[in-house]
Amino acid sequence: MGSEMEPLLLAWSYFRRRKFQLCADLCTQMLEKSPYDQEPAPEFPVSQAAWILKARALTEMVYIDEIDVDQDGIAEMILDENAIAQVPRPGTSLKLPGTNQTGGPSQAVRLGMYREAEKQFKSALKQQEMVDTFLYLAKVYISLDQPVTALNLFKQGLDKFPGEVSLLCGIARIYEEMNNGSSAAEYYKEVLKQDNTHVEAIACIGSNHFYSDQPEIALRFYRRLLQMGVYNCQLFNNLGLCCFYAQQYDMTLTSFERALSLAENEEETADVWYNLGHIAVGIGDTNLAHQCFRLALVNNNSHAEAYSNLAVLEMRKGHVEQARALLQTASSLAPHMYEPHFNFATVSDKIGDLQRSYVAAQKSEAAFPDHVDTQHLIKQLKQHFAML
Repeated sequence: MGSEMEPLLLAWSYFRRRKFQLCADLCTQMLEKSPYDQEPAPEFPVSQAAWILKARALTEMVYIDEIDVDQDGIAEMILDENAIAQVPRPGTSLKLPGTNQTGGPSQAVRLGMYREAEKQFKSALKQQEMVDTFLYLAKVYISLDQPVTALNLFKQGLDKFPGEVSLLCGIARIYEEMNNGSSAAEYYKEVLKQDNTHVEAIACIGSNHFYSDQPEIALRFYRRLLQMGVYNCQLFNNLGLCCFYAQQYDMTLTSFERALSLAENEEETADVWYNLGHIAVGIGDTNLAHQCFRLALVNNNSHAEAYSNLAVLEMRKGHVEQARALLQTASSLAPHMYEPHFNFATVSDKIGDLQRSYVAAQKSEAAFPDHVDTQHLIKQLKQHFAML
């Protein structure tokens, strides 16, 4: 056995590490030497494998996940419901004939006509069952806010196409959006059984382990992504957090420095500074945390979490009015978060503003009904009101 790796094996290694251009170039070199297998029925058809691998590499280089794109269609982007039509409706004028089979398909989904799109996709499934049709029909149901129907449709698709990665990934995404992390992780594991280089599945399983207080295991998944050639701000951001909570402090700041250098926009930069603020709080350096949260707001002045955490630091310094102003900003930017409402209620209660404290506590309870501290505060405020 020579020191050089078999070319086809090396190309496959490039593909698994997401170095698609190198993989395609190596396959091209192999095919230029021998485009067809010489034997009539070779046991290992090398040229056929090279053609397939090159096709997969070229496809992955330009692949776009149509099912995961922004849900805004043409109707949401450019159409005005109150505008008067300047041209006749399709099919009502000879100058603008209606769209039919010879003129091209009707873009019902992009126009927001989801019920019409549902009929067309169901008709397509009756004619021929295809994976893409299942995916597009599920996208329609998700747009109609019917996740259970979409789940059932994906499972029907799995009965027809067992082990199909895109269908398994669709189920996992829905469970993740429904905050069912355990079920999402199980389906992502099924995805990895079929395709052990699936970036989304590896990242989501790592995230699930991190939020399950298993940063060491999450770190293994994120390092696997690094080995595969994924190199972006989000990955190094998560690596920094995992290293900190796994007590590998020597790699924490290095990862965040790399994340800052790879940030492509101000929102990503703000997220990195926000996480650095958490690291500073964890090591007890409140001055550094204050500066990090300030830098997060400089890059993204709509970062509600940074406003909330900065308010807590201001409250510790005794700047009550400034803390209240920051908390009001945070609650207006993210009314679904319970922390700004609860913190505002606590500060207002301390300075004697019971009415505002009670209103904020009710908002906190609406956002997080099981929050024990909010329930205690509401009970305490009701007792104060009863004594008045």
